[in-house]
Amino acid sequence: FSFGTNDLTQTTLGLSRDDMGLFYDEYQRKEIYSQNPFASLDQTGVGKLMEFAVDSGRSSKKDLKLGICGEHAGDPSSIDFCHRLGLNYVSCSPPRVPIARLAA
Repeated sequence: FSFGTNDLTQTTLGLSRDDMGLFYDEYQRKEIYSQNPFASLDQTGVGKLMEFAVDSGRSSKKDLKLGICGEHAGDPSSIDFCHRLGLNYVSCSPPRVPIARLAA
């Protein structure tokens, strides 16, 4: 099972990464987000949903293979979070592979 974290972020937060540039600076000034949730996985919101899904899935199928795909898979902080969740893999775009390999 692969989490599409970009789509999951958009759905969970009700934000569009295409529109994020229009208001992100204001959100950051107001301390709504400390970092862009489309660049680094929102571990307290989206991450909690992922944790719930991992726990639920593995309670039914112990050897369930889980991972993420998308740009978050090339972000070191997101990769670390996925490792702590016990995910089996990350899949990112080719230009982000060197960063992902270093983070793993």
